[in-house]
Amino acid sequence: MVLTGNNLSEVGETVEARAISATLACIARHGLGKTTIDDVAREAGCSRATLYRYFDGKAGLVAAAFAAERDRIVGAIRAAADEAPTLEDAVVAMLVATGHELVEHPALRFVADVEPERLLPHLTFGGGDRFLGAAAVAIAPSLERFLPDSAERAAEWIARIALALWLSPTAPVSLTDPTGMYDYVREFVLPAISPSTAVLVSPRR
Repeated sequence: MVLTGNNLSEVGETVEARAISATLACIARHGLGKTTIDDVAREAGCSRATLYRYFDGKAGLVAAAFAAERDRIVGAIRAAADEAPTLEDAVVAMLVATGHELVEHPALRFVADVEPERLLPHLTFGGGDRFLGAAAVAIAPSLERFLPDSAERAAEWIARIALALWLSPTAPVSLTDPTGMYDYVREFVLPAISPSTAVLVSPRR
């Protein structure tokens, strides 16, 4: 759950957690470029001085918010995969969970739609390679029970697929469509990560 100023008072959060939630709410409302320390302080219900005691200005707030959301999203993706009985189900669960996290994330959606120049350097060329490498390391543990010798390589391929589908305006399947995703995974993903998927896939949906 992404917390906003409307529900900050309903949970017993630390100052750091309140500030991170407020930062995400402000980015979703104003964008990354226009969000200020004053905006975050108002949203979090604290003073600028309090924020500066915990964070190195706006850059520190944004970095902390990014790290917190990265960990939360990775946790959601891995949890979805860990419940899957087969490799096919796990891959679909990972992609669909990723889709929901990306599409339904207000702050990320605003930046992607309105300020793409701030996001794309981290997702393309050298930045993209670093992002995909980190994503592979993060989600590979959920694939080790199916692919003990190639989990990280498979995880990077899945991350590449998710990124391509999210960024493409003409993607052949929606990341949030489980039915369509099963067909897509069978055709384009499983053959690339496991030559022996015939014994691992579920009955055709």
